[in-house]
Amino acid sequence: QVRLVQSGGGFMKPGESLQISCAAPGDGFSSKAMAWYRQVPGKEREFVAAIASAGSTHYADSVKGRFTISRVNAKMTVYLQMNSLKPEDTAVYYCNADGTYGSTTYYPNQYYWGQGTQVTVSS
Repeated sequence: QVRLVQSGGGFMKPGESLQISCAAPGDGFSSKAMAWYRQVPGKEREFVAAIASAGSTHYADSVKGRFTISRVNAKMTVYLQMNSLKPEDTAVYYCNADGTYGSTTYYPNQYYWGQGTQVTVSS
């Protein structure tokens, strides 16, 4: 079983930057695709970004050019760098591990989610 522990989050003003992380200790981390999703009250969880074990990435159109997903296998951790934050980025962010990652689509593994991290962007 994969256990994910998230950190980071906070209250930011529009235009500022923030980085959140997700640690997934385990011998199999380096071979797992990872992803970030976000959710606001009353709406379905939506895809944000994904990264394959080899490092290739894919982003939702709403964050492309502003967010960057990365991983450090030695630390068994995936990161989401969020730049030029907007109020509409406000949500609870979740990391997902061991999904099925195609060239343009990530299908989440419903059994491996982080606990969630609140990111609030407001002036």
